[in-house]
Amino acid sequence: MKNKIENIQKTSGSRDPFLKRLGILALGLLALGCQGEEKVEKEAVRPISHTTVSLAGGAEQRTFSGTAKTAKIINLSFRSTGILNQLDVKLGQRVKKGQLLGKLDNVAARLNYERAVSSLNGAESQMNTAKLSLDRVRVLYEKGSASLTDFESAKNAYKNAQQGYESAKRSVAIQQEQINYGYLYAPEDGVITSVTAEVDENISPGQTIAILNAGTEMQIELGLPESIINQVEMKMPVDISISSIEGKTFKGTVSELSPAIDASTATYPVRVNFTEPTEEIKTGMAASVTFALSANGAQQQTLRIPAQAVGEDSNGRFVFLVTEADGKTVVKKNPVKVGDLNSQGFAVIEGLKAGQQIATAGLQTLLDGQEVSLP
Repeated sequence: MKNKIENIQKTSGSRDPFLKRLGILALGLLALGCQGEEKVEKEAVRPISHTTVSLAGGAEQRTFSGTAKTAKIINLSFRSTGILNQLDVKLGQRVKKGQLLGKLDNVAARLNYERAVSSLNGAESQMNTAKLSLDRVRVLYEKGSASLTDFESAKNAYKNAQQGYESAKRSVAIQQEQINYGYLYAPEDGVITSVTAEVDENISPGQTIAILNAGTEMQIELGLPESIINQVEMKMPVDISISSIEGKTFKGTVSELSPAIDASTATYPVRVNFTEPTEEIKTGMAASVTFALSANGAQQQTLRIPAQAVGEDSNGRFVFLVTEADGKTVVKKNPVKVGDLNSQGFAVIEGLKAGQQIATAGLQTLLDGQEVSLP
């Protein structure tokens, strides 16, 4: 190339103007040609996504929705009827065990109590009279002035009077309880989460006045379909996520498992306890509970690969192995036989082993032996 340029330069140095211009033009074209020879374009190396083949649990993960609730929820109600004339509860109020929460103006119970007390006084008077009569007849009987029949009759009268007195005492106690039923006390320490009655309202026995969340433990209530209920066991570990608490996953265990289906939901009721409760979780929060299920109950280990890493052509299923060849990273088309598919991907029956790397995207555009780069 150097000799060609020197020859052209000699020619361009000629005295003929035409030859001089022709030499300059040839020199320029030759220089451009030389630059093209020196410029070598490198083929672009394609970056790919990849993963390492590894063992995974044979169990299938299933997630179900539930609701967070306090372990002990108490519907507060009166056991008597009457007009509600005092209610000392508010939403979010913390109460102590034995604290007075409400009172009824149960006039009927008070009247019945007064009648019972009056009957008790009468029964006591009759018993005392019968006792005096018995003592008098006993003395006369011992002196021979009264017959045995009179003495036995006096004893029976006193015995009946005693029984009447005891019955009247029980009646007073019952009526006193009826009055006490007009007072509502907190059965446990807790927080009021609902108030459903107002002062001056006519209250019936068993009518819910308020709801008390007692205790500190939180649970998740959910229902499971019959297709998987036999794969769930007591104390089975689960993962819990709360939709309103982002970025956190909580651990839990199955604490209650119903053997009977709930007719209203057509599912089996299940309760899950949190392993480590936190104050962030409030009653009523929506939760997702993930179970690791296995049809045979065994947590067998198997190779699993992502579903998007498996391609298919006329020869069957395949993956692209990421390998090293002559100092370069290349992909190699590798046939595989896969089994069941779950949330973790395909189970590998043959064709791969743990530790190998495979491409996980762009299988339709990759070529066997193509050079690639790993991010």
